[in-house]
Amino acid sequence: MTTGHWILLLHAASTLVMVGLIWFVQVVHYPLFEAVGREGFALYAQSHARLTSWVVIPPMLAEAGTAGLLLLGLRPSSVGGGALWAGALLLIVIWGSTFFLQVPRHGQLSAGFDGEAHAALVATNWIRTFAWSLRGALVLWLVATAMRASAEGRP
Repeated sequence: MTTGHWILLLHAASTLVMVGLIWFVQVVHYPLFEAVGREGFALYAQSHARLTSWVVIPPMLAEAGTAGLLLLGLRPSSVGGGALWAGALLLIVIWGSTFFLQVPRHGQLSAGFDGEAHAALVATNWIRTFAWSLRGALVLWLVATAMRASAEGRP
């Protein structure tokens, strides 16, 4: 296997970790914010943001870093640039949504439970959920393409 294959596998792994995390957050974690209770919610929200960062930042950075390496040409020759650029566009959507939509809602919630901020957080997080799901399907297709090429003796 070439260096490009290893980078592609790390890219796929980090993306798929985030696909699993975002679906858990969207379906289970964010909806349960309502059940925490108003009295301790500010502390809960602050702790949530701090602790969640330890879980999501490493795979998000690995995903973005390996996407950059793949775009720079460190990829299997069977992996086309068009699919990588589509994936990069989805990453821009995800990171933009994170910093312009979800982070501000978390900031509001760190002061205490706010029903409107919570509803906006859950609603806007669907952007990331769908974008990461599309990225997950895309990276699986890229890995399958690279595996098929390798099985046929192509790099």
